[in-house]
Amino acid sequence: MTALEEVAGDVVFKFEPFVLHVLCRELQDAQLLHSVAIDSGFRNSGITVGKKGKIMMAVRSTHCLEVPLSHMGKLMVSEEYIEFLIHTANQKMEENM
Repeated sequence: MTALEEVAGDVVFKFEPFVLHVLCRELQDAQLLHSVAIDSGFRNSGITVGKKGKIMMAVRSTHCLEVPLSHMGKLMVSEEYIEFLIHTANQKMEENM
């Protein structure tokens, strides 16, 4: 908490979702992996085909979290709320695994 009180700007608590990129040899391989990812709950997954034909399958989680904590040096939340955010982010990390 002391570190947050010393910041003059804005502080944001951010938890990024899980992302796994898989380079696929064939489009059918990417489509199969995409189906498995979607069926497993990774709803933000997708396939990208580059200009040179490179096929990339991205498995993406929806578990993200972004919360402002301070604005212009003023703390906007309580220590209890920050502890809650940390607990929530740790739960999301467990779900990613």
